[in-house]
Amino acid sequence: MAKQVSKKRSKQGVAVVAGVGAPKGLGAALARRFASEGLHVFIAGRTLERLEAIAGAISDAGGLATPVVTDVTLEADVRRLFDLADKKKSLELAVYNVGNNIALPLLETSPETFESLWKQNAFGGFLFGSEAVRRLASRGKGTLIFTGATASLRARPPFVGFASAKAALRAVAQGLAREFGPKGVHVAHVIVDGVIDGDYARGKFAAYVESKGEDGLLEPDAIADAYWTLHRQHDSAWTHELDLRPFKEPF
Repeated sequence: MAKQVSKKRSKQGVAVVAGVGAPKGLGAALARRFASEGLHVFIAGRTLERLEAIAGAISDAGGLATPVVTDVTLEADVRRLFDLADKKKSLELAVYNVGNNIALPLLETSPETFESLWKQNAFGGFLFGSEAVRRLASRGKGTLIFTGATASLRARPPFVGFASAKAALRAVAQGLAREFGPKGVHVAHVIVDGVIDGDYARGKFAAYVESKGEDGLLEPDAIADAYWTLHRQHDSAWTHELDLRPFKEPF
């Protein structure tokens, strides 16, 4: 008989989600899903008004969410985020969903832009991941998930800066998985291979979104389902890397 899944639904645990912004976006969808499963979700982003609106919607639906304005490139901010979560309950799940994408040809990419992309993706992921595994490893269980992109695997113009940053984040995830998996921490990296149907895409490049046609975008709630499945995996069959794309997306 197969062993039962060891991670049971808990109303005592905490989830931390960094990279929560638009109401219709992946960060918000993750927060809603985790809260619906009984976790107290700490949502981190740069805009208090947006965070409060998402936390309020979660509260109205019967969940628990705490907004925390956080700059993930600052060690003190990231540590404060996890310290606040620790004061409530035990950390069970952490997701690094940060990653600004800037499309620029190489010769138009300034050193400042290149460094900014690296800091938001790889360096922020390192800071966030370090704080998460420090806490999860001490308990011998829990899940840490990083959001990747098509660019995590290949670089092509005009996304060389973004791709180098996402590839570095992937390396951070691999290193953490190899070091802390044996200590009971499930570290996963999710490659989102396509455009997420959210406020950001529809506001920034509406024409491209329109060109994808019906069923051509990834639904945030569907991605959130996959993240929750990763968290619920039995420790005898963990997934480290998962790629998600619409059925119409070529690859």
